[in-house]
Amino acid sequence: MPDGDELYDRGYIMDVVEYLKKHGVKFELTEHHSAYTAQELAGYEHVLEIEVVKPVIVKADGIFYMCVLPACFKVDLEILKYDLDANFVELATEEEMLELFRDCPPGAECPIGSLYGLPTLMDATLENDRYIVFQAGCYDKAVRMHMSDYKDLTSPYVMDFSYQQDWSEADTMLNDPFYYDRFVYSLLYPL
Repeated sequence: MPDGDELYDRGYIMDVVEYLKKHGVKFELTEHHSAYTAQELAGYEHVLEIEVVKPVIVKADGIFYMCVLPACFKVDLEILKYDLDANFVELATEEEMLELFRDCPPGAECPIGSLYGLPTLMDATLENDRYIVFQAGCYDKAVRMHMSDYKDLTSPYVMDFSYQQDWSEADTMLNDPFYYDRFVYSLLYPL
């Protein structure tokens, strides 16, 4: 994996707002109180939780992919393994996430794989949405943009790889090996 300076030189580390402007994308940037969860972000942005998207980074046979899905959904790694025709798929580790996203705090990554040189896999549940809302690389700013602009910008591979989170299981989520929340993880296991 290239070091941070090499990533920056190749244009992978860039402020999301600068990146969107550079590519002529229309978007709305809003500021709000710090939001650490999808529920908080949805509340501040006055949208449904399902309209907030998140990136989940997976590694399939050693290649990193950015999976983009509704924030209240989870990635089904077995389905993704099949869709990617991979032998092994796993979530990126905390160390790998910190290496890939040096320009933003844990949990505030934006779902634009091309910004980081990562292929983008978009869940099919998002395909017909009019717009999406996501963290703008920090806890107190959000981006809202049209889905058509998002697709033009990221050229995602559209796949059906997620399922809806059952919030009644929230107490057991931290014990679930397929649940990974970088912010919660960083609080429980500080570096």
